[in-house]
Amino acid sequence: MKNWRLKEVIVMATLSVVFGVIYLAFLPIGGVLVGFMGPIGYEPIFGIWFIVSIIAAYIIRKPGAAFISETIAATIEFMLGNALGPILMLVGMIQGIGAEAVFAATRWKIYSLWVLMLAGMGSAVTSFIWGMFQNGYITFAPNYILAMFVIRLISGALIAGLIGKVLSDAVAKTGVLSSFALGKEYKKRKKAA
Repeated sequence: MKNWRLKEVIVMATLSVVFGVIYLAFLPIGGVLVGFMGPIGYEPIFGIWFIVSIIAAYIIRKPGAAFISETIAATIEFMLGNALGPILMLVGMIQGIGAEAVFAATRWKIYSLWVLMLAGMGSAVTSFIWGMFQNGYITFAPNYILAMFVIRLISGALIAGLIGKVLSDAVAKTGVLSSFALGKEYKKRKKAA
């Protein structure tokens, strides 16, 4: 976390705690969907569990923001009572590394909508690979596995990437992020318009 300002650490930690609570709140929703649809039921909403990595990285724009924020959020979710227990911290790291890899590929310089959506998809890929073995997806029919994967990719792109951007931009418009990379970019865009 070289060259991080204290306020960046505080904002990232705050976002992680808030989304750790949100992540836990979405578990019953996923449970209802699984009840109706089977194991594929979680996939349409899976992107919610990647969103903090996108938001933190988009606002702060420094190496590690996606990975660390996702890891902290998963830890908070575990501490608040997720039944997976401590392994959830590893799951958070796996999800965070998928997003972080996309930002690293741009050298943490490009935060366009497409990059944010790809970062959400990056988390979808790494989490799905983990799920293939940890959750036994490998035993499902190939077409079912493919459907799960495609739906998770779309969810990662739309919920984590697109909605993450929309939420972050809405906060930036209020001016509270004026000293952060996103807030400064928003000011420049506003002056240019």
